[in-house]
Amino acid sequence: MFQRLTATLLASTILAGAAWAETTVTAVMHSGLRVLDPVMTTAHITRDHAYMIYDVLIAQDSQFQPQPQMADWTISDDQKVYTFTLRDGLKFHDGAAVTAADAVASLKRWAQKDAGGQVIMDRTESLEAADDKTIVWTLKEPFVPMLEVLSKQSALPPFIMPARVAETPADESITDYTGSGPFIFVTDEFQPGISVTYAKNPDYVPRDEPADWMAGGKVVNVDEVKWVNMPDIQTAVNALTSGEIDYIEQMQVDLLPLLEGDPNLVVEVREPTGMMTMARMNFLHPPFDNEKVRQAALKAISQETVLAAMIGDPQYYQICGALLGCGTPLENETGTDTLTKGGGAEEAKALLAESGYDGTPVVLMAPTDMVALATQPVVVSQMLRDAGFNVDMQPMDWQTLVTRRASQSAPADGGWNLFITNWMVPEISNPISNPMLNGRGNDAWFGWPTDDTIEKLKNDYIAAADLDAQKAVSEEIQSHSINTVLEVPLGQYSLPQARRANLTDMIPSPVPVFWNIKKGE
Repeated sequence: MFQRLTATLLASTILAGAAWAETTVTAVMHSGLRVLDPVMTTAHITRDHAYMIYDVLIAQDSQFQPQPQMADWTISDDQKVYTFTLRDGLKFHDGAAVTAADAVASLKRWAQKDAGGQVIMDRTESLEAADDKTIVWTLKEPFVPMLEVLSKQSALPPFIMPARVAETPADESITDYTGSGPFIFVTDEFQPGISVTYAKNPDYVPRDEPADWMAGGKVVNVDEVKWVNMPDIQTAVNALTSGEIDYIEQMQVDLLPLLEGDPNLVVEVREPTGMMTMARMNFLHPPFDNEKVRQAALKAISQETVLAAMIGDPQYYQICGALLGCGTPLENETGTDTLTKGGGAEEAKALLAESGYDGTPVVLMAPTDMVALATQPVVVSQMLRDAGFNVDMQPMDWQTLVTRRASQSAPADGGWNLFITNWMVPEISNPISNPMLNGRGNDAWFGWPTDDTIEKLKNDYIAAADLDAQKAVSEEIQSHSINTVLEVPLGQYSLPQARRANLTDMIPSPVPVFWNIKKGE
């Protein structure tokens, strides 16, 4: 009954939008949207939402090179002063001009939460608006990855908001969603977790350069984009084949045969760099406040078992123990033999016995509404049980998990011990920006490890003279992080997307974006 009611509601929502929109793209994203503040969470659906309505100062192209977006820049000879100049024509959705003061306030709020931003602020002497169009960022010492961090495409990109919004404390959610990006958030049509509508911003002035990943001109060719949530992937597939929707961001591999041979559909892998799936533990509460218990959990897990259940078809997954991703310049798999080759079950049992583990339940949060996260908790929980853990797997939708993982309460009081998440490889390929490699306690990413060693190693990486030196430090980072179990890498994968054939000119980007897209008859 619930699925029928949900399908009816979604159908009526789609039809209502189509009644007034000249051209509407209707998409089923990987999750419903509830959290609207891109500083409060690294959830990809919130990041995707932010790219619709906000813009960034600089952005990376498909060669991972920083390019001007809202601003261009100059760097002083001593590499300490970065001057950003806003381009002409930038306006917020309420008609106000975007100013340097807006950018400064946004950057300061972002830097409180982002791992790379925190490192930059450690080295910042001042960040100020020299005039309405000029931002001057003065460092105490040179910081080579400065532009790389500021232009990153995910894991908290520094989106620019009005100063009045950016002055919201970083641990409180914003309530004003005024942006300056290519789309406008239609507040009145937002149904949390069910449907969200974005209207074309008629005042947006795109750059002249061709669109290239997050860089270049964001030209909007449709009147609106509507995201509708369909937790049942079979329902989404049926809606795609019938033409009710235009796009599915993540397809379940075993359902691909249902789409084969239909000339009206296109199935493709559009995420060119792959994703990493991984487990994150809570360092604040038992049992994972004990390093040996964390090590036992890592030894209990086999990537092959996880990936085979998650994806099924080996052409879409890769065994990989590298915390900075396989296929990247800093790839290193030190310390992950049991993860990548199996055979760690007995060692896990021995470590658990040595740790003094007393049977404290492991509260494992398990999202039920995401293709890319539905199976890992089930498989991991069984492997942990086989090693002797008492696992309390608690099902919930992804947006509930995203909200709950921010709680530092004890697991018995609404907190948690373990969850599994996914990252794009570019998000984790650099130790400075990798959110999981943050040892700043309460200022770290969810799980909140306090780890002075990882912070020192990141400083060593920043000071490294060349790529060989960076690789040497990265090996130390890999070894230390696996030993302390800052995360448990579960392997790399790529999920195909599906779209109607009349949806063309989609940008082959790691982040799904809706500028540049055209929709034919």
